[in-house]
This record gives sequence, C-alpha cells and structure tokens, in this order.
Amino acid sequence: MTLLQHLTLLVNNAFEKVNIPIECPTLISLNQRPQLGDYQINGVMSAAKSLNKNPIELAKQVALHLIDNDVIQSAEAIKPGFINLLIKKEWLEKTLTLHSKSPQCGVQATQNPQTIVVDYSHPNIAKEMAVHHLRSTVIGDAIARTLSFLGHNVIRQNHIGDWGTQFGMLIALLESSENDMDTSELADLEKFYRAAKKRFDQNEEFAKKARQYVVKLQENDPYCIKIWKKLVHISMEQNQRLYDRLNISLSPEDTKGESAYNDLLPIIIKDLKKQGLLIEDHGAQIVFLDEFQNKDGEAMGVIVQKSDGGYLYSTTDLAALYYRTKNLHAAQVVYCVDARQKQHLEQIFLIAKKANFVHQDMVLKHYEFGMMLDLEGKPFKTREGSTIKLSELLDESELRSANLLAERNFDVDEIDRFKVINALAIGAIKYSDLSKNRSSNYVFNWDSMLSFEGNTAPYLLYAYTRIKSIFKKTQHIIVTEEDTILLKDETEHKLGTILVRFNDTLYKVESEGKPHILCGYLYELAGQFMSFYENCPILNSNLDITQQKSRLMLCDLTANTLKTGLDLLGIQTVERM
Repeated sequence: MTLLQHLTLLVNNAFEKVNIPIECPTLISLNQRPQLGDYQINGVMSAAKSLNKNPIELAKQVALHLIDNDVIQSAEAIKPGFINLLIKKEWLEKTLTLHSKSPQCGVQATQNPQTIVVDYSHPNIAKEMAVHHLRSTVIGDAIARTLSFLGHNVIRQNHIGDWGTQFGMLIALLESSENDMDTSELADLEKFYRAAKKRFDQNEEFAKKARQYVVKLQENDPYCIKIWKKLVHISMEQNQRLYDRLNISLSPEDTKGESAYNDLLPIIIKDLKKQGLLIEDHGAQIVFLDEFQNKDGEAMGVIVQKSDGGYLYSTTDLAALYYRTKNLHAAQVVYCVDARQKQHLEQIFLIAKKANFVHQDMVLKHYEFGMMLDLEGKPFKTREGSTIKLSELLDESELRSANLLAERNFDVDEIDRFKVINALAIGAIKYSDLSKNRSSNYVFNWDSMLSFEGNTAPYLLYAYTRIKSIFKKTQHIIVTEEDTILLKDETEHKLGTILVRFNDTLYKVESEGKPHILCGYLYELAGQFMSFYENCPILNSNLDITQQKSRLMLCDLTANTLKTGLDLLGIQTVERM
C-alpha cells in the first residue's frame, strides 16, 4: 500500500465515524504550504455542503479521528474547512530505512498485474525517422518502462507503415535500377522514394505500373515480396540504430507493421457485415456511427473498404485491436499517438466494441500529445521548411553538449567524456519533451534544455553525480544492515517526505499516462537534496557515527531514486561529471 493509499484509508475511516457519506471524496493532496503540514485534506468542505453542516466544525470532528494511528503525527483543522496532516517522524524513519534496502527504492508491485499493449513510435518504411516521431517514441517508451517496473506484463508494439501504394512506386523504380539493395543506405532509399513519387505524379504510365505492383504485392508475388522485405529490412535496421542511440527499449521483435494484419482484413469486413454494421455506399463499405455527427447532424461514416476492394488505416487498426485481444490477450491497449488522431481512434475504439473485436471491459486509452514547435511557435522544421531528420537533431545535440562540457571544464577523462556527452545530448532532448505535459504543444529551445539550472536533464544528471561523489569522501564510514535512518533536522524530514512519495508518483504516472509527473518529482527531489546537503553536512566533527550513517543512507536512497526515475524515462546516468 502506498502512502497516499494509506492516508486515504485512514481518512475514509474518519469520514465514516462522523457520518460523512461514502460517496464524498477525501481529496487528499500535497500541502502547498509545507510549513503547515505534509498533506492536506480538501474534501470536508464539499461534504459539509451536502450535509448542510459548518465545514470548520466538521473538519475538527474528522481531525479528532486521525491522530490515533501509526502514520499521522497531527491533524489540524483550519478555516474554512481544510485539515493539515503531518506525517509521523517514526513512521518516516522506519519506512525510509526499508526503502533504502529495497532494489526498487520501496516501490511496491501492483496488486492487479495486467497484460498491457503499448503502441508507439510508428515510423514509415523508406523514410528516415524525423523529429515528429520523437514524441510518440519517447513518451511511449517512458510509459512502457513505468508499467513494466510496476509489475505489468507490457507488450510493446511498433505499428510501422510498411504497406501501401509507396511500395508499388518503389518496386517499379527499383526494378530497372542497378542499386545494390543489400548495401544501400536509407538516405538512398529516401532519394529513390522522392524520385518514385515524382515520376508517379508526372508519368501516368509509370503510375499504372506502380499500381499493378501494389496488386501483385497484395497477391504475394514472390519478386515483389522479396523487394518489399529488403526495403523493410533496410529501413528498420536504420530505425533500430536510432532506437539504440536514443536508449529506446523497442527491439525488432516489437515491430508489428500494417502488413502483419493482411490476412485478418477480410475477416474484419466479414464480421462487420455479419453483425449488420456495414452499409454499402457507391461500392464502398462504411460503418456509420450515430455517436459522431457532422455539422448537419448526420451520423458520420468510417470507410473500412474502398469501392475497388482496397482497405484503409481504419481496417488495419481494427485488425490490430482484434489481434491484440484474441492473440495477445491484452486487458489494456495504450496508444501514444498525436492529438490529431483523437477522433479517428475514438471511432475505432467504438467500432471495435460494437463488433465485439475487443472485450467490453477492455480498457482502450489514447495518450494524445501536442506538437513540437520552434521559437516562433511554428512546427519544428528547417529554415527551408523541410522536415528535420531525427538523426540530425541528435548530432546537433551531441555537438552542443561537447561544447558545453568544454566550456564548463569538467574534470573527466576521454572515455568518461564520451559517456557524459552522450548522456547530456540524448538526455536533454528526451527530458525536454518528457518534462512537458504531453497534452500540450511545447517549444523546443536548445538553451533551456541544455541548461544546468532548472528542470532539465543536465541539472538532474549533475545532481546525481554530486551525490555519488559524496561516497568517495566517506569510504571510511561503513553502513551495515543494522543501521537505520534518523530524521533529526527539518531538511531531513522534508527530504524524507519526498522520498516516500516515489511510490505514489509512479502510480500516478500509470493512471494518467503523463511522464512529466515523474520529471517534476525528480526535480523536486534533487532540489530538496541540495537543501539537505547544505544544512546537514556528513563529515562534521560534531556528528556521532550513527547520524553520519543515517545521512549517508539518505544520500544513497536519493541517488538510487534519481537513477531509477531517470531510467524509467529512458535517460542514462553517469557516475562522474
């Protein structure tokens, strides 16, 4: 049970004793004025209104039932009806001591483990990954890592665009090319793609030939399948190098492209027709949804099969849900897809439920995200207006990180220098994205993301290395299993209250699908540690060995929590900087 769950249980019991109805929420939150307490109960006022009682008097009654337990030191009712809670020092000391000896920093595994599919990244074949793939990739990976850490069976699914008209164009162009497909670079493939697209748009004979190759590909023509497989392999090899560079946990085994569902598409159409959900309109098969209406108040239609028999993204997405239910036995499916796909996914979820492609109690979530903008508030592109390749962004970040390291004159050898540059470069880009609420657009700013001040990756990485450096000066102090954490100073208490919140923080990330919650927590933790270290020196001649060991244990737990949290964000730490 997390601290917040424990507090909620205690407050619910107190509510029951003063006859507050069970449907009234407790509304427990962190106290915005820490000098008054660690947590605050805000639910008494709404309860008092529903019961027609004086809120401050009701709050005083609730507070009387909150002091005889092992967690709460004091419960003070204040006007107009809040209750400030202070956590017991003894409970904190005991809990922190246990957490300091836990490989997971005290985080408890979920009591309801589920199989959860996380769908993210989604690059297209024959095109190098661009900056617009970054958000889906890093947000999805942080969510997948967190869910797995909490004990869920996480199945990563990289739903790549590996089927469609573009392959007919590429096959038609590559048929007469002397290019060695086995050794070509992705940049060459992109050049071929642009040439194929140009010829497709300008040459009707070539376009006709390309369409014929699409049909042959769909009919499993051996030659077309051979070329298609090579195109996919070359693209995914390059993508995997980017994933590895970004420290993304996706592997080739997680790839499940549109083509993987080809055999299911006729079954999807057959089942939709069997259940009376299809209406034919000018030869196309359409599902009309009364829940979605156009401006004239008419039911909106979702096309699942074109008049020429071709399928669409909607069909493939339905097939993917069908597969994830029947084959992967998922209890939840999480989609990390940009906000522009909101209506599309809502319609797909609804059709899947209507057609029983998924269980009725299956949880389908769309973790939408906004756009990456430049300093002028426009979509992040080159000055010429073209899309920026993700590899180019990483190269630029490494160059800036190397310059930054040289300016600050950090004392690191060449091997460590490479590690630090890589950690700063990749960490800064990922953290800049993850620290923003995913629902919003955010401005990409090199200066702020590479700053060693504020809520940034460099600040947290530096904070971690500073803590690790403490142990080099205190090697003569040996902490044993029998040693415990003691909180004698106010800053020690404040640091302890943040450390025990790690558990609750991760479960909040799970429930809301927002990694920025974890980023905010780590930033707060690092800041409070700095205050603790300034006020509570370890190598103080006036300290007894018991207190020195206690403070070292706090340092160690803080470092492990920072490292664990950053790892869940996919950000690698370094021991020296």
